[in-house]
Amino acid sequence: MSFAGKVVIVTGASSGIGAAAALVFAREGANVVIVGRNENRLSNIAERCTQNGGTTLLVKADMTNDDDVKRIVDETINRFGKIDVLINNAGLSVSGSISNGDILKSYDGTLAVNLRAVVHLTAVAAPHLVKTKGNIVNISSIAGKMSTTALALPYSISKAGLDHFTRGAALELASSGVRVNSVSPGPVRTDFFDNAGTAISWDILGSRLPLQRCSEPEEIGEIILYLASEKAKGITGSDFVCDNGGLLRVS
Repeated sequence: MSFAGKVVIVTGASSGIGAAAALVFAREGANVVIVGRNENRLSNIAERCTQNGGTTLLVKADMTNDDDVKRIVDETINRFGKIDVLINNAGLSVSGSISNGDILKSYDGTLAVNLRAVVHLTAVAAPHLVKTKGNIVNISSIAGKMSTTALALPYSISKAGLDHFTRGAALELASSGVRVNSVSPGPVRTDFFDNAGTAISWDILGSRLPLQRCSEPEEIGEIILYLASEKAKGITGSDFVCDNGGLLRVS
C-alpha cells in the first residue's frame, strides 16, 4: 500500500490517532504534513516519522484561527507542490450542559474545532485535491450516533454534523474525482480524556464494551490508511465504525 511521493496532511498530529496516522503514512513513504498546537510533541512525531522513512513538514497551527488554516495549505504547497490526502483529525471536547447554563460556551468551543475548522480546511484544500484526484478522511466518533451524557452533548452534536458534512462533501466532490470518507472510533487509548479534564479509566471503559477492550491509535491509523489508498477507490461517502461493539449496546 505504497504512498511514495504522496503528500498527506494530518491535523491534530501531535498525539493519539493523528500521530498514529502520521506514522503509518510515513511508513508507506508519504510526505507527511503534521499539524498541531504543541510544537514539542510535533517535533517528536516528526522525528519518529523520519525514522519510519517519511519526509515531514511541521506546521504549528490553531485550527480556530482562519489565517492558520489557510497557512497549512500554503506551506504544504510551497514545500511539496500538491496535496493528495487530507486527514481532518483535530478535535476536542469542552464540557457543558443545558442545566448548568454553559451549553452555549461549550457548543461554540467544540464546534469551532470539530466542525467549522474541518469545513474551512476542506474548502481551502479542495482545489488542490481536485488536481491530484485525492481524497479526504474525517475522524468522527460513535458519539455522533448515540445519546451521551449531558456534558458531552456539544461533542456529540459536532460529530453528528461532521458525519453529515462528510456525506455532503463526498457527493459534491465526486464529480471531480475526490473521495470523502470518515472513521468513527469508539474509545481509543489516547490523551483525549486528559485534555478534556475527565478522569476515566480505559480499562473500566473497555470492560463495558462487547469485545471488552478499547482500541489502540494504530488500529485507527490503519483504517485511515486503507480508506486513503487505491484499495478503497470505490468507497466515498462512507463511515467506518471501529468501536469494539460499542454501538451494539444502543442499537
